[in-house]
Amino acid sequence: MTEKEKMLAGMVYSAIDAELLRELNEVKDIIQQYNALRPTDHDAHLKILKSLLGHTADEEVKIIQPFFCDYGKQISVGKRFFANFNFTVLDEAPVTIGDDCFIGPNVSIYTACHSTNPAERNTRQEWAEPVTIGNNVWIGGSVTILPGVTIGDNVTIGAGSVVVKDIPSGSIAAGNPCRVIKQI
Repeated sequence: MTEKEKMLAGMVYSAIDAELLRELNEVKDIIQQYNALRPTDHDAHLKILKSLLGHTADEEVKIIQPFFCDYGKQISVGKRFFANFNFTVLDEAPVTIGDDCFIGPNVSIYTACHSTNPAERNTRQEWAEPVTIGNNVWIGGSVTILPGVTIGDNVTIGAGSVVVKDIPSGSIAAGNPCRVIKQI
């Protein structure tokens, strides 16, 4: 298997593989173009997002600049998706976001995982775990979502939360670590 195939399969892979580094740099160029667009040029925004992201459900996708991601192709967003500025997605594994989701400013979604053992970490070997966000979800500002997390439908995540485990549908959750405060 190539290192990219290992990455996409959730296996341990070399993060310094030449093919992966080439793809990362190509996406950085595209992201730089996107972030330099005039904020009012919706058609240009949509054209780049449709070519960059793995899936966009409709023409109403809106990601306010600046936006940052690693590969783009592992990101899928549903209908009427909105993300505010400084949305950062490390998409080494799939990031799937449902319909009618709103992402506040400075939100980060991470799929890349690294060993806590310094000797292992220094080999630049890593793995990735997917993140799934359901429909009708509001993620407050400055939230961090860690690898492997699933957030159900009809959920609100409070600002500043660090989501380290799954959040069930119909919940309001907040904190560090993020926990369910109440069911709705």
